[in-house]
Amino acid sequence: MTARPSHSPSFPQDSSDTLREQLDTTTKAYSRFVPRQFLHLLGIEDIRKVELGQQVERKMTILFADIRDFTALSETMSPQENFNFLNSYLIHMEPVITAHGGFIDKYIGDAIMALFPDSPDQALHCSLAMLQRLEEYNDGRQRAGYRPIRVGIGINTGIVILGTIGGAERMDGTVIGDSVNLAARMEKMTKEYRVSVLISEYTLYCLDRPELWSIRFLDRTRVRGKEGTQSVFEVFNCEPPALREAKRTHQKHFDQALAYYHVDDSPTAREQLLTYIAMVPDDTAAHAYLERCETANDALDNLRADPPYVWRAEYATGPEIADIAHQKLFAEMNELAAAIDTGKFSRTSALLESIQSSASRSFMHERELMEEDRYPFVELHTRQHDRFFHFLTELQREIELGEMDRIYLTFRVKRLLTGWLVNHILSADRHYGHYRITRQGKQA
Repeated sequence: MTARPSHSPSFPQDSSDTLREQLDTTTKAYSRFVPRQFLHLLGIEDIRKVELGQQVERKMTILFADIRDFTALSETMSPQENFNFLNSYLIHMEPVITAHGGFIDKYIGDAIMALFPDSPDQALHCSLAMLQRLEEYNDGRQRAGYRPIRVGIGINTGIVILGTIGGAERMDGTVIGDSVNLAARMEKMTKEYRVSVLISEYTLYCLDRPELWSIRFLDRTRVRGKEGTQSVFEVFNCEPPALREAKRTHQKHFDQALAYYHVDDSPTAREQLLTYIAMVPDDTAAHAYLERCETANDALDNLRADPPYVWRAEYATGPEIADIAHQKLFAEMNELAAAIDTGKFSRTSALLESIQSSASRSFMHERELMEEDRYPFVELHTRQHDRFFHFLTELQREIELGEMDRIYLTFRVKRLLTGWLVNHILSADRHYGHYRITRQGKQA
């Protein structure tokens, strides 16, 4: 009996496995251009479901790293050598960022922009690991007859919009917000002071283990398009042990010199910087400040000086009870600065206690409102409040220990207390104000 031919389909048994393998390969290929972490933060598992305009608002730490003097370096190489050099450098840096919980958002020429969704401490650990890896990379360059390179790293923490932008045929994933601009500004400032790592005050507020880091105040800076000035801090854990210890030991002398510089007393600042440099001769930031003092003029002094801290209409963010509390804090801080400036130290203890009491009531009420409104960034906001009390305690301790330098103390009041409040109002409080208005509009 002749067997009848089968009419059932004859697909290979492994066809579905092949399709799955092809899809997996395609997904991995796409992830080289659109990081999987980015899609996960958007709540997307399948890249085919990415659409223009998808977005999420969240806290993020942004790291910018840039090669120093890259333009001059690139002019000594052919285009092919330039291309090979960049890839060899980036290949060394990318796994370091991934190993510390970050991912690369984009390459901007020789610069890296990386995002850390979880902790700013991870970004700082990453910065030190990047500098260590750079030393190893430079050893190889020197053996090959090339000169070593240096990088600067700027880090900021804040609330950003993460999402997709572009057009129907070409879109890109990115993060947008003032926090990104400030991180980029931090990186640029590393060139001015010839230091390796700078962080913003917002990153300082958010550190889980600040005691692990060697950190000092370095400058106040303005960011284009933003009101007020931002405090900038150097992280110098990466310095050789002897220099790191010298910076710690003589930090008070450095801080005093900077205080005189920032109140536009360049001659006294120069004198104090020379004394400091005699003790810490390898401090590049001190030399940068000394150069500024020697070329100081009225135009530069006016540019760097903080404006008078008085209550202004744009500081009102609502609700009204919070604005009234902020005005009271402004008045008390200005009164404290005036008492120190005129040498009336007998009044400082009562004024510090009053500021402590006013801030405690104000911040507690703000937290209650935020919890009532289900504000998603209430913990971040509270961390900033905690840092204010840390600054207040630090200042109180200095006065109790007999610090009598009125310029130094007045500057610290303006930077640590009043300057903190201005920036807090213009960033954190303003963000909450917008959230509260939007929420009330939706409920109406």
